[in-house]
Amino acid sequence: MEDTIVALATPPGEGAIHIVRLSGKQASKIIESCFSPQQMERWQDETNFTLHLGWFYHGEKKLDQVLVARMKAPFSFTGEDTFEVNCHGGMLSARRIIEACLHHGARLAEAGEFSKRAFLNGKMDLIQAEALVDLITARTELSADLALLQLRGRLSSQIDDIRQDVLDILSFIEATIDFPEDQIDDLALTELAEKIIKTKEKAVEIFKGSKTGKIIRDGLSTVIAGRPNVGKSSLLNAFLNEDRAIVTDVPGTTRDEIHEYIKVGEVLLHLIDTAGIRESEDPVEMIGIERTWKALNMADVILLLLDVSEYNSHCLTKEEQIILEEYAEKTIVLINKVDMVPDYEFVDSFLPLKVFAIPFSVKKHFGFGDLEKEILHRVYEGDSSISPEPFLSNIRQIQALENSIHSLEKALEAVYADVPFDLVSIDVRSSLEEISSITGHSVQEDLINNIFTRFCIGK
Repeated sequence: MEDTIVALATPPGEGAIHIVRLSGKQASKIIESCFSPQQMERWQDETNFTLHLGWFYHGEKKLDQVLVARMKAPFSFTGEDTFEVNCHGGMLSARRIIEACLHHGARLAEAGEFSKRAFLNGKMDLIQAEALVDLITARTELSADLALLQLRGRLSSQIDDIRQDVLDILSFIEATIDFPEDQIDDLALTELAEKIIKTKEKAVEIFKGSKTGKIIRDGLSTVIAGRPNVGKSSLLNAFLNEDRAIVTDVPGTTRDEIHEYIKVGEVLLHLIDTAGIRESEDPVEMIGIERTWKALNMADVILLLLDVSEYNSHCLTKEEQIILEEYAEKTIVLINKVDMVPDYEFVDSFLPLKVFAIPFSVKKHFGFGDLEKEILHRVYEGDSSISPEPFLSNIRQIQALENSIHSLEKALEAVYADVPFDLVSIDVRSSLEEISSITGHSVQEDLINNIFTRFCIGK
């Protein structure tokens, strides 16, 4: 991190102001070469966290009248000397200021490089770094609140507690290996097993919330499914209050998936309208149906629409039966068009007992309240007003914790099987590596690079 980096920290385009961010060992020298403060005596005091009005130069040429924010190491975001130049909001001014910095020895920052330096300088861990991206991209109040909890370090503290427990277990085992002349009695084995069980339980408790955390962060993947002409596209349009999908009486109108986002309470729904499931000889429709099955497999929730008006003469189709059997736990059946059939209760006789069904009418907007309650119940026990806990929320973190738990389970099995301690330590060490990777205590450089390239330039 010898280089000094510079980048535009605000979105490109015209606006009231632009902010050019400069950070690194030579940042102070570069600013001194380019910036002439209006109050030189105040500038020379080098007081931290101060804002200074003045002119920005490239050689003898004035570029813009600016405000320079000074943040000295180690008390800046990156942990390095950092300056933010607030210039007027035309791209020309910002570009010329960046060019002046480059001329005096800075280089253009890569995507996420400021945040990466903050991590490498110990200003934040990986959970907090990833929370920055989540906060920027949050689509609901709930997802923003979750990102802020992670950014404040509450989740990191919980993960660090578990990491310390695993480290203590490993230290206990390795101390025993180092002194083989000491007999390992049953009491010591019991104590070791109890330590592993207690640590695993703490990890499992955090893991339980990861599904909710992922839904809050990414949205609830909700697939609208059913045979052709049961009202799937009409349901999507009703959710959105606009004619997003084409609705006709011709079966098979929807050939490809339509993706949209809506809020239910404070939960984001990722709605996916799919092709009607039926047997077809049309090659294009067949591709759409194949994609529908893939979407069903990946969904968090399936809204299966049944047309109640058709059940006087029809039972469930083969495709509907497959959905109700293979995806019963995540399926909500919407018995649609109940406004057309007063006596619709007989439809329940076709449904498995474990499937949750709601009388529904897209046309009359009947049943939407019950659907919202059921969705919230599945995500957050029905109460969207509860403040989120500091859940794990992205795939990398969740997989690492799951792997850590699995390694602890293998270590516990080994203890019960009276396996030599040097072999038990392999699983405990694996657990430690996985839990450490969540916060970044032990992580490969290519993973770090991959994480921070998801950031925008200037962040």
